[in-house]
This record gives sequence, C-alpha cells and structure tokens, in this order.
Amino acid sequence: MILHLAPTAPLVLRAAAGAALLMHITGASTGLAAGLVSLFARKGGRTHRVAGTVFFVAMLAMGGAAAVTAPFLSALMGLFVVYLASTGWMTVQRPALSLGRFERAVIALPLMVALGSFYIGALGFNSPKGLVDGEPSQVGWIFGTIAVLAALSDLGMIRRGGLAGPQRLARHLWRMTFALAIAWGSFAGQPKAQPAFLKGSPLIILPALVVLAMLVFWLAKTLWPRRRRRLGEPVAAVA
Repeated sequence: MILHLAPTAPLVLRAAAGAALLMHITGASTGLAAGLVSLFARKGGRTHRVAGTVFFVAMLAMGGAAAVTAPFLSALMGLFVVYLASTGWMTVQRPALSLGRFERAVIALPLMVALGSFYIGALGFNSPKGLVDGEPSQVGWIFGTIAVLAALSDLGMIRRGGLAGPQRLARHLWRMTFALAIAWGSFAGQPKAQPAFLKGSPLIILPALVVLAMLVFWLAKTLWPRRRRRLGEPVAAVA
C-alpha cells in the first residue's frame, strides 16, 4: 500500500498517514506469519488458537488501514479481509446454533464489497488496458462474485439460526484461510515490499496458491471425513 500526499500536506495528516502505513505493514507481516502457523498447526490445539487470534487481530489492522487509506480496489479488498477475518473468528467464539446482532449486521459488508467490485469491473470496459487504479478490472468481477456468495452463506446461516458441527468449522476455515490468501496476494502485488530476488518472479504468487490448496484440503477433511465416506452419509454443504 502506497500513500500519496502532497509535499504541502499538514504535518498532522502526514503523521496519520505514516501511522496508517505502519499499522498496515505490521499487521500484514504479523498476519502472514501467524496465518501460516495456524494453517499448519493441529486444529483446535493451543498453538492453533493462539496463532488464530493473533492472525485475526493482525488482519483487522492490515485490512482496516487499507480500507480507509488505499485506492478504491485495495480499499475494498481490505474491507473484505476485515469481514472474512471477523466473521470467521466469531463463528468459533459463539456456541453452536447461536446468533447475535453482529451476524445480522455484518452482512452489509460483503454487499458493499460486491457493489464496489462490480463497479470496478464495469469501469474496466471503458479502460484501454482494462486497468482501474493500476489494477486489472477483472479482479473486481472475481471479488464481487465471492462477496455475493459470502453474503448468501450469511443469509443461509441466519435462516437456520446458526451452525453446528462440520458446517460451523467449514465456515471458520474458509473465511480465515481465504483472508490469508488475499493477504499473500496483496503482498505479491506490491513490488516495493518484496525482496530483490523475488521481484518479477512467478514464484511470488506461490504462497497464495499454497494457501488456497490447503483451504481445499482442510475443507475436504472437515466435510468429507473418512468415516462419513465409508458409511455413505450425506455430505454437508459448505456454510
């Protein structure tokens, strides 16, 4: 994330921008490390819980800073990260089959992200290179679609009065892990934050792809355990 300020900007504004940038960088660095620990740690163990909490706080810092200071597309991604991390974390903080005001109110966030993302995608049609704020406008269609699906899953959960069992764990897993994938993707899109030997290398996107692959693995392990497959029990849908 790069903040552009005029040389004549007030000192207070420059200090606030510096603080936001520091919060974004610190949150991103901490979140990437904690997210990887949580991803590979034994699920439900102390290491997983502690790393998950650190990741949650770090994603709020990273995404929150981006949401209020970054260009439009990056701001939407920051807002979506905050939404994913907060709803994923809250899922396992509440008892099974329970809801609160938070779950009913937060559904507005993915709808905002979807509208903004689709708007960016539409702007790309009028751009010679399909770029908006220097980013491919196609990203808007992708994130808009994912945000709509997230909102629909929220509506389904609210209608059922909460989740339990594998569906509850799946909701937690995909939201927290996808937030981590977005963080790694954001890192891959910021050359100034990358070491010199990785700049311009296709390997820079590899961590995000690994995280997505781990997401598929953990969802499969949660929703299709071996015993359930042997017994031929119906498979639960991803929340």
